[in-house]
Amino acid sequence: MKEPAAPDLRNLAILGHASAGKTMLCEAMLACAGRLGRMGSIAHGTTVSDYHASEREHLISVHCSLLHAEWLGRKLNLLDCPGYNDFLAEGLGAMRVCDSALIVINAAHGLGIGTDAAWSYCTHFGLPKAIVVNALDKAQVDFEAVLADARAHFGRNVFPFAIPLDSGPGFHRVLDVMRNRVTVYASGGAGKHTEEPAGELSARVQALHRELIEYVAESDDGLLERFFANGLLAEDELRAGLHQAIQRQVIVPLFAVSAETNVGVARLLDFVAKYGSSPLDRAEVPARDAGGLPGIVRLDQPEPVVFVFKTMNEPGVGELSLFRVFAGSVGSGDELVNTSRGGTERLSQIYLLNGRERTPVARLAAGDLGAVVKLRNTHTGDTLCSPRFRVSLPKVEYPTPNLHTALRLRSKGEEDKLAVGLAKLHLEDPTFHHRVDDELHQTIASGQGELHLQVIVERLARRFNVEVSLEEPAIAYRETVRGRAESRYRHRKQTGGAGQFAEVWMRIEPGPRDQGIEFTESLAGNNVDRVFVPSVEKGVATACREGVLAGYRVTDVKVDFFDGKMHPVDSKDIAFQVAAYHAFKECFLAASPVLLEPVHAVSVTTPEDCVGTVLGDLSARRGQVIGVEVEGRFRVVRAHVPLKELHRYGNTVRALTGGRGRHAEQFDHYAELPAEAAQRITAERAKRNGAETAK
Repeated sequence: MKEPAAPDLRNLAILGHASAGKTMLCEAMLACAGRLGRMGSIAHGTTVSDYHASEREHLISVHCSLLHAEWLGRKLNLLDCPGYNDFLAEGLGAMRVCDSALIVINAAHGLGIGTDAAWSYCTHFGLPKAIVVNALDKAQVDFEAVLADARAHFGRNVFPFAIPLDSGPGFHRVLDVMRNRVTVYASGGAGKHTEEPAGELSARVQALHRELIEYVAESDDGLLERFFANGLLAEDELRAGLHQAIQRQVIVPLFAVSAETNVGVARLLDFVAKYGSSPLDRAEVPARDAGGLPGIVRLDQPEPVVFVFKTMNEPGVGELSLFRVFAGSVGSGDELVNTSRGGTERLSQIYLLNGRERTPVARLAAGDLGAVVKLRNTHTGDTLCSPRFRVSLPKVEYPTPNLHTALRLRSKGEEDKLAVGLAKLHLEDPTFHHRVDDELHQTIASGQGELHLQVIVERLARRFNVEVSLEEPAIAYRETVRGRAESRYRHRKQTGGAGQFAEVWMRIEPGPRDQGIEFTESLAGNNVDRVFVPSVEKGVATACREGVLAGYRVTDVKVDFFDGKMHPVDSKDIAFQVAAYHAFKECFLAASPVLLEPVHAVSVTTPEDCVGTVLGDLSARRGQVIGVEVEGRFRVVRAHVPLKELHRYGNTVRALTGGRGRHAEQFDHYAELPAEAAQRITAERAKRNGAETAK
């Protein structure tokens, strides 16, 4: 088709819980539009969306895939988003650039926690929503139960525009509420259909039709006045007002389909093309100007503004950047400014995508989605714009990682390759973090779940030829004291020339929790020159870094250097550092030392029927439950849990809740480790020290 104008564009995010059938719905849409001769399948890895190696290996969507098709003269840009919470970033980026969303529900499984998450994020981004009840060809599905559940959960304004008449195996007839007709779909998966009169179902359709008119009237004061005056709306008024009613979410359309057999999908496409959101419905978006002041970007302004919502590496191509044009138009050869990172980027060939298929185009107009290859220094979340109109569009706020693992290289000497690979993967996927822990001497990778990290490991091997294994991260315990103590340590060293002499008198006591080391001096008189106070502080700092009891860093201790002795010739900086180092260790061991462990604040979102199981498991993990809150039809259990007990906890949550739960965690505080565990750790440390000494 020719380059579409903004009114003829439909940018749709396809969202929902894992295994809801989003990828197959996209497959059916492409088949209806003639983009496919034959629909692929998840099991055989032949769908247009899931074409990456990791997706074919795991048989799930890992990436957000950009697809496009034409229907009733409209260009549809479809963003097929993963349903697994591990790959949440993909959906967030899609919602940032789309104008509406289809939330898919599997009729056999019902609403899942991913359904809830999709709804909440769409609301956050201000996206109009429609619900698609899928898999109505499966045995023992209950459409009315799913509809009732959706209404109970999302509001009574969830309205069925299509009702299945023969749910279950052989499903092929749908009651079309808007047209008061029965749509009969042919077998074969092409989406072909014929229409029949509603017949005895007309009374039900008329009742629903009147309910629909009431919803549409509520969306506009003028329509509401005419409705009260006449008791109805003309058909043209109904259709004209329906778009606005959807934009304001006065009504949430619900459709009935079977994506695998391509039943109901054609009429869904009709509805999207006729009444769906276009870029005109989001004609202004917030931005910040070159000075950081708030502003807006308008769809109709001539200077181009582009937002990159996803970057990924494609075999044989290099880095591929997916973007939306929020203003102006862009073409191959244009030079734009990257206001997020500085510098300029020259756009090479621009493409339209259908999975791995790339169609080159000369230009893309405002509101459209496309891709470009081999940008030099542009990554996910960056803004590109004209040098004459410098703005930055807001970045997406991604969730913090909740699963942490240590990476161990299988071959020595590949540290640099690993560092490069991890850095590039983070730029592509902002929900993946990594760091080198100097204290624990480990590379820690953090992600949204075990599957997320497993895919990261596979990418490292496939793209960067770096093989790593995953291990449980070591725990950064801390050491502190419960009592007060004093010590006096004299350091004397004579080597034939200038000697070393220093005597340090020190007292320590517990400090406030999570406040670190507080060093003070209360010297009186001239026993010690004040010039040596920084030397004493350095010695204490060294001892605190090394640890005393079990080799972990010391924290939450008040240290007072209150007296000592010096020699007019042999006292020097290094002497006082050594004396302070040993004085602190002696003092620490005399002040009832204890180990502290990191404790995380954990929130577990779970269905109500799983709350008891989750609470029992948290108790077994030495967790302290803070409370249970209501969040829609789910419950959120909040607790403080030692980090030691949280390794791979996300897997446990999914197992306990049948895949319907999720959790989030972040460091909260340090707490005293139980005596038995502390003794075991101290003994292990002593054993390691003995082994190292023997060597």
